Amino acid sequence: MPLMDRRALFHRALLAGLGASLPAEALAAGLAAAAQPHWALALGDVEADISPRPLTRLHGRLPADLAGTLYRNGPALFRRGASAVNHWFDGDGLVRAFALRDGQARLAARFVDTPKRRIETAAGRIVQPGFATPARAGAQVASADDANAANTHVIAAGGRLLALWEAGSAFALDPATLATHGPVTLRPDLKAMPFLAHPKVEDSGRIWNIGLSGAAAYVYRLAANGRLEAGQLIRLPRASYCHDFTMTARHLIIVLQPWLHERASLPFASGMVWRPEQGTRVLVIDKDDLTRQRLFELPALFFFHLGDGWEEADGTIHFDGAFDGSPLFATETAPALVEGRYPRTERPLLRLISLHPDGRAQLRDAGITAEFPRHPGGYQGPRPTFHVGGYAPGRPFARSIGRWDWQAGHGTAHDFGAHQIVEEFVPAGRWLIGTSINLAARATELHVLAADHLADGPVASFRADVALPHSFHGSWVAA
Repeated sequence: MPLMDRRALFHRALLAGLGASLPAEALAAGLAAAAQPHWALALGDVEADISPRPLTRLHGRLPADLAGTLYRNGPALFRRGASAVNHWFDGDGLVRAFALRDGQARLAARFVDTPKRRIETAAGRIVQPGFATPARAGAQVASADDANAANTHVIAAGGRLLALWEAGSAFALDPATLATHGPVTLRPDLKAMPFLAHPKVEDSGRIWNIGLSGAAAYVYRLAANGRLEAGQLIRLPRASYCHDFTMTARHLIIVLQPWLHERASLPFASGMVWRPEQGTRVLVIDKDDLTRQRLFELPALFFFHLGDGWEEADGTIHFDGAFDGSPLFATETAPALVEGRYPRTERPLLRLISLHPDGRAQLRDAGITAEFPRHPGGYQGPRPTFHVGGYAPGRPFARSIGRWDWQAGHGTAHDFGAHQIVEEFVPAGRWLIGTSINLAARATELHVLAADHLADGPVASFRADVALPHSFHGSWVAA
């Protein structure tokens, strides 16, 4: 499908979705009246930007070689008046900045100033469509960016931050003030086109990303400064939902799970159907020639997040990820969380996928539940996988940070305890830095751990005077 036809198709779907409004919007009122579980603090509403403020040091000292800012992004406003979004993924994006300098830690946070947020602020209610939230009376949708929550990830490129969603533009922010500059248009014909929330960055700083529309993908190659170097439209074997992709030094890897986009509609998730009988396909693409492709077959798997990949001398490709057996978390659990409910669900398992030159594809289980896999940089050779885990019955979120070694076949972890909700940790040199929500103190905390000694716990911890809701992804930017 030509690029312009893709945009026209998406626009028609947006307009069609305007007729799919819900009846009375009483969800938020019901929430206010109902007793909320302890973990519901992770989906609380932030009503305004968080002005810069110091964090209180709880214990330890910042390492002398650790200076910079941890930027994180995630949904932080789910309810307006008597209305609420229908899904965890549809809240307004709040970018947080945790600055570490001179032994001190500071926090500031600002909402991304998107058209969606402006429209709903003026309306005083939730009206715009999203991942699983339908358009409601008063919606204004002219392009994908009018539904863009900019709430999933944030990376640095070319002296600015990019707040990312997956079905529309990156939004540029000032890294010092977090002020929104606006949507990024890489080229006039790419305006408001899909740009996944999980770009991959080579050691050189070059950025690769894809934008998905049905059985087509646009492959972006950006310079380290964020400027478009090249782009190419490719056909895919199927129209799969892909929140993430991965790569090695030489190849792009797109995992085509059998959650298939069978119709263009709003909300986006309403057009997807789970077809486990069709299995999972893995598309491997040569970075130097996108027409050189190989396809591998695996059993049905569902995933949101993949780890980085690497290749052996014989051409075998390895990568890991957090895999479920079905999309139940996306279709049932995540919507229920906004309502303060947690239906029992399967937990994602850490698994390694190996793709062999003879066409075989293999799965290897670590034997642990895990999410948000991160690697300490580079695409050469195996590296440890850092992840959250320690899931417990009756609550939806992690309580530990772990490290898994695929070569040794074992891992280590630090359990923060039942009163903590642990978010994604990111590598920062020889350190890991990340955040948690302390349910007992009702406050967000910042922690630094030694990557090689996770079981020893944090070398330094700080506490904010506010509790921010659960964020999704972030990046460390060294000073």
